Amino acid sequence: MPATYEPIATTTLGTATATINFTSIPATYTDLRIVLTGRPTSGSFMWMRYNSDSATNYSVTILSGDGSSTGSASITSAAQLTCKAYSSDSTSQPTLYEIDIFSYAGSTNKTHLCSTSADYNGSGNVQRIVGLYRSTTAITSVNLLRSASDTFAAGTTATLYGIKNA
Repeated sequence: MPATYEPIATTTLGTATATINFTSIPATYTDLRIVLTGRPTSGSFMWMRYNSDSATNYSVTILSGDGSSTGSASITSAAQLTCKAYSSDSTSQPTLYEIDIFSYAGSTNKTHLCSTSADYNGSGNVQRIVGLYRSTTAITSVNLLRSASDTFAAGTTATLYGIKNA
């Protein structure tokens, strides 16, 4: 099968920043994928919004495990999509985020799958979060945010891919 991932934009932070934004996303792909590797400066969670929409149009279902315990939860009518819950990201070890956004340019509500994986020297954590964006507007921008007053540390890398013919 031929490669269908096309890099649209990559950001590598030279200094700490509170947000990473992908804007002017073309509607020429079937789906999107974001791959982010990095850590926070204060150990918080990562959130995301589409089209800078901070209304309560988001819902998520969360599954989490760390080798000795599991967790699950549902959140409805949130002002953002959570990409991690139950355990904050480590400030010393990077976390891998893989976010798939399905049918982002379509005229129906949008779904996404956020997978996080981290090994904090033997106390790692994996999470899978299914999200819903209750809007029929095409997604033209994605805002990655840190919670509270936290920032993404320098060296964090995020790449947005377009997927053709998924």
